[in-house]
This record gives sequence, C-alpha cells and structure tokens, in this order.
Amino acid sequence: MTARFTGRTVLVTGAGSGIGRAVALAFAAEGASVVAAGRTAGPLDETVALIEKEGGCAAAVTADVTRSEDVRTLVRRTVEHFGSLDVAVNNAGVFRGGAPVGDLPEEDWRTLLDINVTGVFLCLQAEVARMREQSTGGAIVNIASNLGAHTRVPGAAGYIATKAAVSALTRAAALDHIADGIRINAVSPGASATTMSLLPGETDADRADRMKGASPLGRVSSTAEVAAAVLYLASPDAASVVGGDLVIDGGAAA
Repeated sequence: MTARFTGRTVLVTGAGSGIGRAVALAFAAEGASVVAAGRTAGPLDETVALIEKEGGCAAAVTADVTRSEDVRTLVRRTVEHFGSLDVAVNNAGVFRGGAPVGDLPEEDWRTLLDINVTGVFLCLQAEVARMREQSTGGAIVNIASNLGAHTRVPGAAGYIATKAAVSALTRAAALDHIADGIRINAVSPGASATTMSLLPGETDADRADRMKGASPLGRVSSTAEVAAAVLYLASPDAASVVGGDLVIDGGAAA
C-alpha cells in the first residue's frame, strides 16, 4: 500500500457506515488523518476504532449537514484536530420514497432535498472557505449516484432528482473554484454492498441473485471499489481531473 495521503487531513461525512466508512478506512490506510462525521456518535466511534485498530489516526465529530452552523463547526473542529483540511468527501445522503412522482410524499421530497442537495451545498461552502485560506488548496469529492445524471428507473424520482443535482452542482462548483486551487469532482456509484441497495425484505444473497441479471458485471460493487475511485480523484494522480463524475456501477449506465 502506498501512502499518498500522509500528512493530509481528510473529512468524510456520512462516515458511520457503508461507503462513507469504507472511504474513511481507505484514506487512513494511506496515511491520512481522518475526521469521521455524521449525525450519530455511536457509528462514528466505531469507524474511528476500526481506523485506530490498524494504527491509523482519526476523530469523530457529530454534525447535521442540513444545518449551516453545524457544518461550519465541523470544518473548524477538523482544523483544530489536525491543522488543515486537505480533502473533503461529501458522502452523507439518504433514500426516501420509492414511489411515482404523483404519489411521493412531500415530506420525503423535502428530506431528500435537504440532505442530498442542501447538505452538499452547505458542505461545499464551508470546505471551500477553509481551503481558500490554504496555499495548498484542496480536493473535494461529492458522492452522487448513477441514478440521476446517468440513468433512471421508475419509482425513485425524488432520489434521482437530488443526485442529478449533485452531479450538476459538482461540475459548476469545479469551474467556480479551480482558480482557488480547489479541485472538485464526483463519484457516482451504482448498486453497492450497502443496505441502501437492498430491496424491502431482501437479503444479501437475494440481492446477489438479482444482480446476476440486473448488472452487466453481474454483481454489486464493493464499498472498497467505490472508495478506491474516491481516493484516485482526491490524489495527485488526478491533478488534471476537474469537474469529473466517475461512474462505478458495473456497466449499468453504459
């Protein structure tokens, strides 16, 4: 394993489980000091414990990404912990609804917008504000989805609309802030090995059988595979990648 991120501070939202936890572990394994952020302390503490067990360095900070004051405090505490903010991964997101547009509850629609879109926007603002102050700038990776700008399915319009917005916001922000020395990109996962990709009542084994016919690759992506894409975009290897949106979905949106 290389140590591409030794001496770097990485902030990961939604780091208590799934892709967010995998991303936090992967950065720590490559030498980064990691701040694991989310709304609930327990899962974040578990992520930190996993990192420390492997000899890594991490801290947990609770924050609600829909609250601008929480997000500003999160960035401030990240810098207080480790001295800088070199990479931010805006991963916090939810799925709600699972209904046609005409039947989607307004409460679900607003929750999707608040967390998936406004949450990313508020994080970008706070992260950019800090990175502008650093001579080294920084890198930001937003987690979008293959559902949205890349492909659509029936019954998920709310989620699809918000993730398409994340893809568009990423590209616009990338153009706005590359002159500040801040590279902004997105990763758009498809079905991955998280609870979000399970249908109601479905087991992991059921999902594996379903994906044999639902994905050209024949399986879900592992969270480690998604994390590897995030680390690439945040690394010097991607120094000329600006406003990219890397789809990791086994060919579903090809």
